[in-house]
Amino acid sequence: MGIEYSSIVDAPRDDVFAWHARPGAVHRLIPPWQPMSVVSEADSLADGRAVLGLPGGLRWISDHQPDGYDPPHRFVDALGRDGLTSLPPNLIRSWRHEHRFDVVDEFRTRVTDKVDTPVPERVLTQTFRYRHRQLADDLASHRRAHTEGVCPRTVAVTGAHGVVGSALTAFLSAGGYRVVRLVRRPVHGLREKQLDQERQWDPIDPAPDLLEGVDAVIHLAGASIAGRFTEAHKAAVRDSRVAPTWRLAELAAGTSNGPATFVCASAIGFYGYDRGDAPLDEQSSRGAGFLADVVAEWESSTQPAEKGGVRVVQVRTGIVQTPRGGTLQLMRPLFSAGLGGRLGNGRQWLSWIDIDDLLDIYHRALTDPSVSGPVNAVAPQPVRNEEYTRTLASVLHRPALLPVPGLGPRLLLGDEGAREVAGASQFVVPKTLLDIGHRFRRPDLESSLRHQLGHILNGK
Repeated sequence: MGIEYSSIVDAPRDDVFAWHARPGAVHRLIPPWQPMSVVSEADSLADGRAVLGLPGGLRWISDHQPDGYDPPHRFVDALGRDGLTSLPPNLIRSWRHEHRFDVVDEFRTRVTDKVDTPVPERVLTQTFRYRHRQLADDLASHRRAHTEGVCPRTVAVTGAHGVVGSALTAFLSAGGYRVVRLVRRPVHGLREKQLDQERQWDPIDPAPDLLEGVDAVIHLAGASIAGRFTEAHKAAVRDSRVAPTWRLAELAAGTSNGPATFVCASAIGFYGYDRGDAPLDEQSSRGAGFLADVVAEWESSTQPAEKGGVRVVQVRTGIVQTPRGGTLQLMRPLFSAGLGGRLGNGRQWLSWIDIDDLLDIYHRALTDPSVSGPVNAVAPQPVRNEEYTRTLASVLHRPALLPVPGLGPRLLLGDEGAREVAGASQFVVPKTLLDIGHRFRRPDLESSLRHQLGHILNGK
C-alpha cells in the first residue's frame, strides 16, 4: 500500500531542497481540487509542525521527524495528533512521507516521494503527479527570472489573501522573495515574524512610509465584480479600484527608497463585452460598457507611478481557471453532477488563463525590465463557450446536455451584469507575451482543466 513516485527536475539538488524549506512551498503543493488548506506552515523541515485544515474544522497534523532530516538528501514527515480535531484523520492508521532528493547531474535532481500508508496508490497518484509538476514548473519560472531578469528582493502585495493573491504570495515566497502583505486590518499585536510580513494599508490615505524598502509592488486589491449590477455594486467595483490605485501609485513614485516596478491588476473587460470574432491584442481600442469604462479608469490611475519613473505593467486578466474560486469553482459541482451545459447558443468567445500561468505572467511583469504597459494575461488558445463546456464535461467524464437559458444569468446579475459578465464574448490574444517568447505552462484548455481538477494524464 502507499505510493513511491519519482521524477527528474531540471534544477540542482540544493535549489530543489531549498525550495521545499521556504514559506509557501506547502501551499504550492496542495492540489486545488482537494478540500484542504494551510492553517500554519512548519517552521523547520527538521522538527517543525504543519497544520492543514479539512472540512468540518478537522485538522491534519504533519510532524517533521528529526531522525529523517538529512539536508539536502531528504526530510520526513508523519501524521501526528493535537486535540480532538486531529483524531478523525488518524483513522487511516499511519502516514509516513519520505521526501528524497538524489543528484542526477550538476543541473538535474531526481525527486522521490515515498509514502507508507494503508491508502492505496491509485488514490494518491493524481496528488503526486500534481505536486511534481508544480515543483518543476515553479522552479523553471524562477530559474528564468534569475538568469534573464531582475529579481527584486522585497515585493509588497495588496489583495494577498484573495484567490490569486494567496497563490502568488506562496509562489514568490517559495522562490526566495521577501513578500510584504499590505493589509487593511491593524497589524499591531502580531508576532515579530508576522510584523515583518505585513504592513497596514489604508487605501484612501496610505501611510507615508508604507513602501519604504520595497523593491516592487503588485496591486491586486479590488471588490469582486460578481453580483447583481445595481448602482451600489457598480460604485463598489469602481471605488475600490480607481482612487486606491492612484494613491498607491503616487506613493510609489514619491518614496525615495521605494519600488522601481509597479504591477497592477487589470482585466480584459477593457475590450468591451462583445467584439465579435475580431482578435484583440494590447493595441486594440477600448470597448463599450461599464466594465470597459472602469478598467480604463483603473489603468489610468497608475499614471503617477509612471510619471515618477517607475516601470508600470497592467495585467489584463482573462477568466482564471482554478477550482478554488471564480467560474470553475461554481461550475465544477454542476458538471460533476451531470447538470452542466453551454450558456445560450454557446458561441461566445472565452479568453481564459490557468491560474499558474497567471502567476508566471505576474512574475514576468515583476522581473522582466522589457515589459511595460498593458499585457493580456490570457492563454494563446481562446475557446467558444460550447467548446469550454464540452471539454470540462469530458475531463470530468460527464455529459453536458443541459444548456443554460439566458434568463438564468439575468435573474442573478441583472440585464447589464448578464451582458457584461456571463454573456461576454471576447477573443483576446496575448500578443505581448508571445512576442517576447513567453512560455505557457498550459496553453490548451484540456491540459489546464486536467491539472486543476485532478485528472492529469501520465506524462502530460
